[in-house]
Amino acid sequence: MTATLEIADGLATITLARPRAHNALDVETKTALRQAIEKVAGDRTVRAVLLAAEGKNFCVGQDLGDHVAELKKSPEHAMDTVADHYNPVIRALAGIEVPVIAAVRGACVGAGFGIALTADIRIASQNATFATAFAGIGLASDSGLSHHLVSMLGSSRATGLLMLGDRIDAAKALDWGLMHRVADDADMDSAAVDLARRLADGPTEAFRRIKGLVGAGADGLSAALDREYDAQRHLGATADHAAAVEAFLDKRTPEFSGR
Repeated sequence: MTATLEIADGLATITLARPRAHNALDVETKTALRQAIEKVAGDRTVRAVLLAAEGKNFCVGQDLGDHVAELKKSPEHAMDTVADHYNPVIRALAGIEVPVIAAVRGACVGAGFGIALTADIRIASQNATFATAFAGIGLASDSGLSHHLVSMLGSSRATGLLMLGDRIDAAKALDWGLMHRVADDADMDSAAVDLARRLADGPTEAFRRIKGLVGAGADGLSAALDREYDAQRHLGATADHAAAVEAFLDKRTPEFSGR
């Protein structure tokens, strides 16, 4: 399995388990991740959820090799993965009533960034880095990034991250309020488990109410997901996107034509 689920003593641990591919999201991984999240959401014995990842990187986002194959097979449907996979994953994750903690080490990019930001609390290792990456291949955003970045950072910083694709480190992510805590690399795993265990052992019903109250103040995620899908579906059919993905895989700098 490329995403695993373990439940013990009220704590559910969902782990991205494709380390050789830096936990890039192919169809198998997206499907397994969605299934794990939905199973957790329906389990009333779960009192907290830890999102983790095997290997050096949390998640580098969409598997572009997988995506190129879809573009070549059926370009008009290549972006259906947003509606078929990413939106259901984010909606299911956002719908979990108990606390969700994301433990981020290494690269956290694109949809991986969106998944991390959907968690309630995020802890990062010192070597963690964050980027949106979509504009670099001629796309906009998905996985809730347009919603979460604006709500957390304001429109100026959110637009800068989405348009320029600049990578920020853990210290800046903490300073900007994207992370709750930064842990030493060596202590990252234990720090994340300790935090998740603390929440799993806490006042679960109170946490459910807190999540509801906080979520009510951030309405708009569902609408943002729909808008993102419309944008990605349009942009996925552009010449710039196709050329940029090919350039990325060939390790070339893309040249955008504006088409």
